[in-house]
Amino acid sequence: MAFSELLERAGGVGLFQTLQVLPLLLASIFLPSHMLLDNFSAATPGHRCWAHMLDSSSEAPANLTREVLLLISIPRGPNQEPQQCRRFRHPQWQLLAPNATATNWSEAATEPCVDGWVYDCSTFTSTVVAEWGLVCGRQGLKPVGQAVFMAGNLLGALAWGLLSCWFGRKSMLSWCCPQVALATTSAIIAPSFLVYCGLRFLNAFGLAGIILTSTTLMVEWTTTRRRAVTMTILGCTYCTGQMVLGGLAFALRDWRALHLAMSAPFFAIFLISLWLPESARCSLSRANQSERFRNSKRRPG
Repeated sequence: MAFSELLERAGGVGLFQTLQVLPLLLASIFLPSHMLLDNFSAATPGHRCWAHMLDSSSEAPANLTREVLLLISIPRGPNQEPQQCRRFRHPQWQLLAPNATATNWSEAATEPCVDGWVYDCSTFTSTVVAEWGLVCGRQGLKPVGQAVFMAGNLLGALAWGLLSCWFGRKSMLSWCCPQVALATTSAIIAPSFLVYCGLRFLNAFGLAGIILTSTTLMVEWTTTRRRAVTMTILGCTYCTGQMVLGGLAFALRDWRALHLAMSAPFFAIFLISLWLPESARCSLSRANQSERFRNSKRRPG
């Protein structure tokens, strides 16, 4: 007799199954938040080169406005906006002449942003991109971090699928929740972008385990008739998680605060997962293996 038939004979979905599914749905709300976290925490803000006369209060003339200092310190692009990756080597005073144009300068008079950048903090007060200067010549590192995260998801799906069969779904869920929480929390104190990418890899690796184990446990404790409804509710929790992320990103404009807010629920989910029972199918499989082992020991020489 199949396990789903046993559930049907035991009364179908009751309080026990409901108490198993609800904590798993709670975990599912925050899963898409981590998947889409880089859209906010790694957003690229507006930026320009740091310029001595413009950004150093000791060198800025008191009789000139910031607009004038910006004009003589940062070259203009084709759309008449300040360039993001170049600055003048020396202030271009000739641009203040009445008949001068914003393009009255040569490329030789400019240089890269050797002293860093000044970022627009009107949308986000701090992002990963601004933290490690992933702009201009280093802008290619931003997709590297995202690729590392997706690689963690891929390898995690392969690893946790096997480990959950050997050690049980509930045990792996209880392991993955603190891994995700600790990796996300540790990322806010990462000393370098390389360390940050490593922690994001561990985060994604654990997320894959939570997705696999929580979905499997929900399916196992749900009867065949109610399975479609359960999966529909699961899909709704993913949509809810995306809205939660958007609301938190609107309220928390600092990437460290946003990471901390995303990690906190998984500490609570870890405590709840300790109370959950092990997968019924895993328990039956282990019981059958133990029985076969005992029977093999009883066989003569």
